[in-house]
Amino acid sequence: MTYFTLYILAFSTALAASLVLTPLARLLARKLNIYDHPHTDIKTHNAPVPYLGGVAIAAAFYLSMLVIRLVTDFPTGTLRAMRGIFLAGFFVLTLGIIDDVKHKGLHFSQKFLFQFAAAIFLISYGIRIEFIKPDWFGWIVTLFWIIGISNALNIIDIMDGLSGGTAVIAAMAFFFIGVPGEEQIYVNFVSIGLAGALLGFLPYNLSKKFKIFMGDAGSLFVGMLLASTALGTSYTESNNLGVLAPIMILAIPIFDTLFVMVARFRQGKSPFKGSKDHFALRLRVAQCSDKGILLRVYLSGIILLFASFVVAKTDSVPVAGIIYGLFAVAISALASYLYKIKV
Repeated sequence: MTYFTLYILAFSTALAASLVLTPLARLLARKLNIYDHPHTDIKTHNAPVPYLGGVAIAAAFYLSMLVIRLVTDFPTGTLRAMRGIFLAGFFVLTLGIIDDVKHKGLHFSQKFLFQFAAAIFLISYGIRIEFIKPDWFGWIVTLFWIIGISNALNIIDIMDGLSGGTAVIAAMAFFFIGVPGEEQIYVNFVSIGLAGALLGFLPYNLSKKFKIFMGDAGSLFVGMLLASTALGTSYTESNNLGVLAPIMILAIPIFDTLFVMVARFRQGKSPFKGSKDHFALRLRVAQCSDKGILLRVYLSGIILLFASFVVAKTDSVPVAGIIYGLFAVAISALASYLYKIKV
């Protein structure tokens, strides 16, 4: 099979599996009484919603990767990094399930401890930032990146379709930048398989009749996969400024995380406790409909996809610099506008 055929197979298998497994996960959650109850005022839904969507996403993803492994015969060691992602992802998925099932969830310190262990595990498989020297400092930055992105996807999971849709676009961005490269082939398979699994979940997440949440199990799992794939692609083959492309690809969850932390610090609140000060909820306060918010977020994500592709592939450093400059101006203007909205 050609690589193009394998990518189509990975995507379609994950999509089909997710479409089938998500309603089954919803049924299982209802049978086991695993719901997200709106027991605090920071919840944005009014009635209990079944969890375990993340389990369906992960299962569909793993199934698609298993199919790819069965129909290919790569040289020994080619997919070693993928094995590291599989195991670390399963570890984080289990952590998220425990958090979803446990009443009021786990303490943030417990989550960080297990995420730290998973990040160390990924580094042991060679998944780390290579260009930062000395190595020990690169490992520290890698730890912050993996844990930070994992939690960033969890933080923006406060509105139907927000985290999942953002992750689909980010996964496709990593795929487009990675193709046709074959040096770190796992990036292409992981990103396209993850995109398919998420797309199969989204219709149910956005449905009123068959609604299901991905929960911490899903958002932490997806966040770790995106953080890992971001470290496996070269962004500087055309120009050195391309190294910042992953930050642009994941700008939406990164922006919300930093924005919320700064806003809470300025108000004397703990950044680790939830509140309704996320950018999406501020837009809702500003009379923007949920559909309007998702449309804006998805459009922004697609723009960032193309922008990151250009900065990673262009031979012109000035072009990359201009794009980053426009990006910085847009982020600053957005932060200023959002902070003025009182929540």
